[in-house]
Amino acid sequence: MGRSPTDTKSKLLLTAADLIWQSSYGNVSVDDICKAADIKKGSFYYYFSSKAELAVATMEESFVSYELEIMNVLSPNLPPIQRFEALADFVYEKQQQAYAKYGRVCGCPCASLGSEMAGNEQLIQKKADEILHRQSDMLKETLQEMIDSGLLPPNTNISNIACQISTSILGQVMMARIQNNLSNLKNDLKISLFQTLGLKTPISGISTMLQEQQNGQ
Repeated sequence: MGRSPTDTKSKLLLTAADLIWQSSYGNVSVDDICKAADIKKGSFYYYFSSKAELAVATMEESFVSYELEIMNVLSPNLPPIQRFEALADFVYEKQQQAYAKYGRVCGCPCASLGSEMAGNEQLIQKKADEILHRQSDMLKETLQEMIDSGLLPPNTNISNIACQISTSILGQVMMARIQNNLSNLKNDLKISLFQTLGLKTPISGISTMLQEQQNGQ
């Protein structure tokens, strides 16, 4: 019989995500992870064949949690543009929470792993690409609503815009990590979003305008 399910795998995933996010993939060893999780090394290799395989599993766990939160942020109860405002606020607030916990800007765990190791670990590169596409896919419905409501041209390439938004978010979060500074992230991210969407009015101004139009109907 195989080993019965325990909290061991979850502890390894949580510990690895925590250590790698604070530091880097290269600076954290299997021994470090096992020691921090208080788990024997043999148990590590029961669940994962390598550190790269564990890293990919932590990327998936982190993204699934993020995905659920993003689905709430992109609620169809909000007008489309307000969803993008809420998305920018959410990204900033997540980084603030991490800064309060760890005392430094941690960036995106998936992007950090991908940028560090994608060229050296095929498993990590493949997972980073997959997550970028999944993140972009979450934006497509909102973009289509913007087309339907006349906020974007009918010939807008939704896939391209969604990918541009995702990479812009990842890039700005990564710069905040590099600079260890969140001061520019909140405003810069919103500006980047409405520029990518081709909106000439600041997003908050458009949202206010749309809300006033709805209230007047």
